[in-house]
Amino acid sequence: MDKKSFKGYLYLLPSIIIMLAFTVYPLIRAIIMSFLGDYSIINHGYSSIGFENYKNLFADPDFAKSLKNTSIYVICVVPASIFLSLVIAVLINSCKRFKALFQTIYFLPYVTSVIAIGIVWRWMFNSNYGLINYFLGLFGIDPVQWLNLPQYAMPALIIFAIWKSMAFNILIFLAGLQTIPEDIYRAARIDSTPRLRVFTRITVPQLAPMIVYSSVIGMIGAFKVYNEVFSLFQGKAGPANSAITIVYYIYDKFYNSYKYGVAAAGSVVLFLIILALTQIQLRVTGEKKKK
Repeated sequence: MDKKSFKGYLYLLPSIIIMLAFTVYPLIRAIIMSFLGDYSIINHGYSSIGFENYKNLFADPDFAKSLKNTSIYVICVVPASIFLSLVIAVLINSCKRFKALFQTIYFLPYVTSVIAIGIVWRWMFNSNYGLINYFLGLFGIDPVQWLNLPQYAMPALIIFAIWKSMAFNILIFLAGLQTIPEDIYRAARIDSTPRLRVFTRITVPQLAPMIVYSSVIGMIGAFKVYNEVFSLFQGKAGPANSAITIVYYIYDKFYNSYKYGVAAAGSVVLFLIILALTQIQLRVTGEKKKK
């Protein structure tokens, strides 16, 4: 190893140590814990080694429900957030005069505490004096029990999450729009190309790498959703556990039920799901780029 390479590895050493200590080691410990029966986090004792935790995990109806809710959450939030963020980013980019102001306004949710935002959205979803029901009432729609009835818990969570996740995506797309050469748009204007065609044939293809990046990051973040559930439903998983997600399930098993092995097994399953879907997504988008 030459001196230049050694110096490069030396600069990377702090990051590598942090990654090993706070990412790799906890992952290995979680995998080991998932195979230990009656695991004690205090003295690291256990009664057996095997797949009992995984059997209990997949036999638990709450885990099946959390898996279903998380899948619905990912399918609804990620595409909707990316589409709306892309449209808003294009509109902001075309607004030359107040661009900086709008950028700041839309970026605020990203730097604001989720708990604080959850308090505001709880007020907006309130069945008696909430802002959303007020606007629905203007169209003659009866007040909706957003946070009180199981059938409305997931829609409320999805609406909240879409709004919150748009801030990061808008920032990414705005940065990408700055890299598109103005000559392309100028040529389109000379040819009198309709705006929708410019958007679909020029803007979207040029932003393809950013869209792929946002979709991958968004999907990973959506599978790990917890703070939104905790803040919106005041520490619960919605009425009758109707908005329980995988991460909330893991949290509940670890901190409330003290079933550390089952919680670890759930963490491993979540890791494998995210890993598999991310690889599929990257492979599909990679093949599209080659074509």
